[in-house]
Amino acid sequence: MAGDPLHLSATTDFLRAAGALPDEMIDIGATALAFAALDCPDLPLDRYQAHLRELADTLAESVTGQSLADRAAALGEVMAHRFDYQGDALTYDAQENANLMRVIDRRKGLPVALGILYLHAGRAQGWTIDGLNFPGHFLIRLEAAGQRVVIDPFHAGRLVDVHDMRDLLKRMGSNREVRPEDYAVAGNRSILLRLQNNIKQRALAADDTDRAAAVLRSMLLLAPLHAGAWRELGVVGAQAGNLQEAARATERAAELSRDARERHDALAFLQQLRQRLN
Repeated sequence: MAGDPLHLSATTDFLRAAGALPDEMIDIGATALAFAALDCPDLPLDRYQAHLRELADTLAESVTGQSLADRAAALGEVMAHRFDYQGDALTYDAQENANLMRVIDRRKGLPVALGILYLHAGRAQGWTIDGLNFPGHFLIRLEAAGQRVVIDPFHAGRLVDVHDMRDLLKRMGSNREVRPEDYAVAGNRSILLRLQNNIKQRALAADDTDRAAAVLRSMLLLAPLHAGAWRELGVVGAQAGNLQEAARATERAAELSRDARERHDALAFLQQLRQRLN
């Protein structure tokens, strides 16, 4: 059954409006739901919005104190036990693990999708809680009274230390030590693009270039000045046979690129596309 065009238009408008906002003003939970709604236009969005409110309300009722330990314990208890959110280790590469609606339905997903739910619930309490730019496995950081803990939403909200982070790197095939940049805070836009990038990568792995291009278009609604995403849309569009879109995207990538080499490469690719169009 086809989705409601008005619903899809409203969702697109929401994402485009979010793309014009300063990063700190982006509602991470609502925006992740909007991305999911593009893929699931026949599902009732209000049901999932109500669930986000339920997560926040339940956490507010469950926290017994305002210390860092109290907050971290309540967050893990509510998310991993009251609502049974867990990482999907068995079917990790399933695309539904990055669609927030399907994650809510199934109560399992990728680290970044689960992390967005943790961030939403914590921020609804006014807590200082952020995603980290840790590679390959999304982690979140909770702060209170000058103290910090790192939380793994994929593993039932457990607390992780530097040794755990090193083990995560090893499991991903890296023998390096944990670096300061692994603790860097990821902005809302960056986290949401990371969520969508998982879907895009799985589409490319399945040689579904039309799907990958659609995901890139959705990403560009939220990040219209992202030169890398425009550049990739040009490449994927060309692979899918959409040469006019590929040319427009590549031209935009060249305009936005701040790196001289990347701009040169984009212009060279644009010339190839124009030759194919003529």
